[in-house]
Amino acid sequence: MASIVETARTQRPPGRLSIDLGRVLTSIRNRVRPSPEKRDRRRRARLTERALRTITPDGVVRHGVFKGLKYPRLKSSGSALFPKLLGSYERELHPLLERICKTPYTDVVDIGCAEGYYAVGLAMRLPRATIHAFDTNPKAARLCRKMAELNGVADRLRLGSTCDRGVLVQIPFRGKSLIVSDCEGYEKTLFNARSVAAIAGHDVLIEVHDNFDPSISPHLRSVFEATHDIEVICSIDDPEKPRVYHYDELEAFDVATRQTLLAEKRGAPMEWFFCRSRAA
Repeated sequence: MASIVETARTQRPPGRLSIDLGRVLTSIRNRVRPSPEKRDRRRRARLTERALRTITPDGVVRHGVFKGLKYPRLKSSGSALFPKLLGSYERELHPLLERICKTPYTDVVDIGCAEGYYAVGLAMRLPRATIHAFDTNPKAARLCRKMAELNGVADRLRLGSTCDRGVLVQIPFRGKSLIVSDCEGYEKTLFNARSVAAIAGHDVLIEVHDNFDPSISPHLRSVFEATHDIEVICSIDDPEKPRVYHYDELEAFDVATRQTLLAEKRGAPMEWFFCRSRAA
């Protein structure tokens, strides 16, 4: 037996024990002393959590187009929560959204509705419109339903999961309608010459994800230009927001903290296309 053990020891790959031990020690060090990037993420998360508890603990949107919108929980799906509750979220769109809210749309389609910020917000601002909201994430759809119930618009909300071209062109529009698209690059597939021809009488607001595929915006221009006038709205980068956005709730914070709280974490500049139908 001793000779077998001795043979196994001599056949062990050199340095294996030290490599395994090194990995264990590295793992322990990372847990005890996280990297600067991880420490910064944790710091920003703690700042945001404190701001949510102190500035918007009731889950009611403070400013902006959807002021008064109530969140059932301090939770969002796929995007930053604090800017939504403060009312600074996608503030670049606010002038356009105010115009939209003065247009008597009969239906609103929200493709990629997440927890319902736009679907329920637009339902509140357009009290005669039926809202057709779609999201492939079941948790997001449940949050959207709860938000609609809390804000008293659930009777006008129609929830679905996937909205492809076939679903879009079969929606029973009762009159001039608005289509809102935020589907992470799928807009290139969703809108082609045939589907755009079917919705030629309606207005379309698209979040354009050229950061995923730079051919998306040229494609959208080519399929909409015959039937719609295209208005382009450009995003404001997160570092600029504390310099151009001013809210009383944030005046006590320094610039770095305001940037953390206002950040929407897009990662790259982006655009929205508002495609306004030329049909009477």
